[in-house]
Amino acid sequence: MLLAHPAVLKDLVERYEMLRALHAEKGSPQVRQRMEGVAYTLCVSTGTRDVDAALIAARHRLPPGARPEDDSLVATA
Repeated sequence: MLLAHPAVLKDLVERYEMLRALHAEKGSPQVRQRMEGVAYTLCVSTGTRDVDAALIAARHRLPPGARPEDDSLVATA
């Protein structure tokens, strides 16, 4: 499987999160359509079928320090 460049993944994650926030605020059909397009591209770029899984996969492929959010599991003591 081809993997997207980390810079592309970072841009997609940032765009999706921005559109998700905008959709939550305004809820317009145009924003929802753009968000679905970015979600689809994220899924294709990460080889996943679900946007949540795509976001996790994309974040884990970003270099340390470049992750918009860290979904990694932290062991509890």
